[in-house]
Amino acid sequence: MSLLAVHLVSRLLSLSCCWALSCHDTELSPDFSLAGDYLLAGLFPVHSHCPGVRRRPTVTVCDRPNSFNSHGYHLFQAMRFGIEEINNSTTLLPNVTLGYQLYDVCSESANVYATLKVLSVLGTHHIEVQANPAHYSPAALAVIGPDTTSHAATTAALLSPFLVPLLLEQIRKVNFLLHEDNVMFNDNGDPFSSYDIIAWDWSGSEWNFRVIGSSTGPPVQLDINKTKIRWHGEDNQVPKSVCSSDCLEGHQRVIVGFYHCCFECVPCEAGTFLNKSDLHSCQPCGKEEWAPEGSETCFPRTVVFLTWHEPISWVLLAANTLLLVLVIGTAALFAWHLETPVVRSAGGRLCFFMLGSLAGGSCGLYGFFGEPTLPMCLLRQGLFALGFAIFLSCLTIRSFQLVFIFKFSAKVPTFYHAWVRNRGPSLFVVTSSVAQLLICMTWLAVWTPRPTREYQRFPQLVVLDCTEANSVGFLLAFAYNGLLSVSAFACSYLGKGLPENYNEAKCVTFSLLLNFVAWIGFFTTASVYQGKYLPAVHVLAALSSLSGSFGAYFLPKCYVILRRPDLNSAEHFQASIQDYTRRCGST
Repeated sequence: MSLLAVHLVSRLLSLSCCWALSCHDTELSPDFSLAGDYLLAGLFPVHSHCPGVRRRPTVTVCDRPNSFNSHGYHLFQAMRFGIEEINNSTTLLPNVTLGYQLYDVCSESANVYATLKVLSVLGTHHIEVQANPAHYSPAALAVIGPDTTSHAATTAALLSPFLVPLLLEQIRKVNFLLHEDNVMFNDNGDPFSSYDIIAWDWSGSEWNFRVIGSSTGPPVQLDINKTKIRWHGEDNQVPKSVCSSDCLEGHQRVIVGFYHCCFECVPCEAGTFLNKSDLHSCQPCGKEEWAPEGSETCFPRTVVFLTWHEPISWVLLAANTLLLVLVIGTAALFAWHLETPVVRSAGGRLCFFMLGSLAGGSCGLYGFFGEPTLPMCLLRQGLFALGFAIFLSCLTIRSFQLVFIFKFSAKVPTFYHAWVRNRGPSLFVVTSSVAQLLICMTWLAVWTPRPTREYQRFPQLVVLDCTEANSVGFLLAFAYNGLLSVSAFACSYLGKGLPENYNEAKCVTFSLLLNFVAWIGFFTTASVYQGKYLPAVHVLAALSSLSGSFGAYFLPKCYVILRRPDLNSAEHFQASIQDYTRRCGST
């Protein structure tokens, strides 16, 4: 400790000592002190502490009714007896008389007061400040006690700057005979003497003790008669002398305090395990492994994806294949009846372009089944997005053209003739389809969908999927198809008053409504579920859009061709147009 620190500590102790000793009676009882050439101080709790609220710093009054502490009193008497035995011996310390000052340290404040009194110069109420602590001469040569850790730590902190010791420096030279036993100490201050091992008996109203063994040396020899030991457990069972019991499997030991034998048992978190070579820390499992809470080993994760042979896959594959067969069959039916009024009013050769786009989108759905690969991830979403965009472009321009012919061609004939002459419908379909093609190509090039192994969603699973569902490219392609859907709905709604054979507002509205509901359902599910069957939900949404569009637009026309040939005639269509003309003229 530096000299400056010693001066500061001494100043503080001087002030404390002056306050404490000037405000309290410092005279000791005759039974608590003995004059001598060298004084030893003893700090023992002769009375028990009485806790209470103090509004200013005061020293606890120890001598209170019903507060006598027999244990502290025994320590007190043991020190008196030991010093008197030394003084009465003619061989132990000849021509030297030991004295003592005993203090009742019933509380922390009383302990501090007693320590300050020990440090004060004999006969004074203050502590002198010395440049060299080795030259300091306190009232007591050494201090014995206190017997509790908290009080002893306080006393040691106050005594250490003044080099006051818990043992005499000359203890290594001690060598005397006491009751036929030789008392001596080694260089470390440890005794060589023999001891009787006693057990205190508190079973009755009064305590006593009995000898159960002995320790002799050198050489050190320990003898214990176990039959004389009386334990307090049931049937004289030997108690377990451990701070903490062993932890359960998969529980790590968290040290409490300073000793490794005192610990709390905490279960290992999920995803970690307890290696028996290190019981104090849980180890993380590997990336391809998992472990439940409180585990001693890790287990391989289960790799999952939407396989071909699952029941839900069979249902979706069957529905998609049925749709593909119907699309091909419809294309064949329309080719056979290409020159009929129904097929021509549906768009003629444009219908094959629409059916081909639906077939392409349907083929893309097969890429959602089986273990994801790079080709599957690249094609499955791109084919659907592009195919459905082509169909919506054709549907939009066909609805727009019907509305334009029946409602605006007579009003703006120049624009109509320019539209027809410059192949406006074909130009719109090509432009719209190319725009979606560019979006898809940018998506696949910049935000390339790749097979991924997902580890965070489920601790015991590795989910295989593609990365397209959360990419900007996917959202752009979906938004573009949404814009085309709104355009198709608007054009169909404007044609709700057209002739019956050309009025498809109800069917188109139903198909587009089903499309919106299907994708809203998908995105809602994707926001709360990211598991193995998310691709199945994706397929279901896409299949609903394709099936709704095909069914709403083509199935009524197939019904007329196959079941109502009387409605598939030029006369019927002419009559429908004339009826529409009369209604318009009357209004």
